[in-house]
Amino acid sequence: MEESTMKEGKLMKKGKAAANMIDRLPREVVVHILSRLPLPSLLNSKLVCRGWRTLIGDPFFISKHLSNLAEAGNDPSFILESNWPIPDQRHFIDFFDHSEGKVISKKLPSSPMPMYLVDSCNGLLCMHDTSRSVYICNPFTRLYIELPKLIKYPTLVGNLGLGFHQKTKEYKVIQIVFRRKLRRIDSSTTSTTSSESEVQILTTGSPSWRDLGTIPYRFIHSKTKALVNGRLHWLSKPNRYTTASLLVSFDLETEQFQEVPKPDCCGSERCLRHLMVVRGCLSAGAFHENDERVEIWVMKEYGAKESWIKELSIGRYMPPTLTQQESRHFIYSKRNLFVRVLCVLKNGEILLEYKSRALVIYDPQHETFKEFTFPEMPRWFKIIFHVGSLNWIHH
Repeated sequence: MEESTMKEGKLMKKGKAAANMIDRLPREVVVHILSRLPLPSLLNSKLVCRGWRTLIGDPFFISKHLSNLAEAGNDPSFILESNWPIPDQRHFIDFFDHSEGKVISKKLPSSPMPMYLVDSCNGLLCMHDTSRSVYICNPFTRLYIELPKLIKYPTLVGNLGLGFHQKTKEYKVIQIVFRRKLRRIDSSTTSTTSSESEVQILTTGSPSWRDLGTIPYRFIHSKTKALVNGRLHWLSKPNRYTTASLLVSFDLETEQFQEVPKPDCCGSERCLRHLMVVRGCLSAGAFHENDERVEIWVMKEYGAKESWIKELSIGRYMPPTLTQQESRHFIYSKRNLFVRVLCVLKNGEILLEYKSRALVIYDPQHETFKEFTFPEMPRWFKIIFHVGSLNWIHH
């Protein structure tokens, strides 16, 4: 009994000595180290001592941690939302240590109500609930705010985007609702005369949305959005009868839309399918109809048409986890129409999403495919790029 008490006393002394040693470290050294950790490791560090817990919750530290993550050029992280078999369940997937063969997967706490993932920016999620109310939240701190009700179409959630402008330091949420204008030919027949979208925008902290009028674009899908140079980018189809697409940007500071020059790959046999960001550059996935290859095009100098270059192309592949029925559909359809390039990892490998059913890592050097899975991975999901951060909106 006495021996056990003595051991416990020694352990307590060692713990106090370690805590005192940590407390004696210069603050700038602690900030330098902790602000470079991935979020899961940072959250564990909050348990070390009271001083670290206070420091990690400080707004200055949170801002520095977010800034360091952006500048470090680490492999990305994502939020994956389950659609089936268990809906409204989200996982954080971090490729921070992918170069060492490690990928972190963390199941996130459930939201207090059914929520649907829309967009992400600087560690914040834009989501909406079943009643079409729109929220901004941080999935790690579990802080959230409900945004003011929409002015027009309050029951309709259109193409939503969340962005942050580095110069103005403002977060803005934009909603774009596609509307067809119909012309009546006779008592029983109508025809579409034009396609346009109505735009509303909200600066966080403002009491209401602002109406920006209409634009002559029909954005294809929210998955095609990319945030580069303080501008949100989408692909737009002039009409439903063409595969050609326009590349359109929205400046978060001036709140103006503008067309961006596309690469010359966009002919009758190839068209842009989705957008992404590769090493900080606006990039696009193009589908080559002749041999069903997906090409990755990168705009090296923003706004310069001649700076578009084709980085690589990816051949056909069918992930083994797709069900037999899905596999047959994949075989007899243009398979790579269902493929989306998520990112290019630091080691040159490509992370791909197949039909919202599977994640695959492609090695362009050896032209090999390897399916990526993790515990409790859903069979049907939505995935978006997400920086793990304790960031929050302060007004």
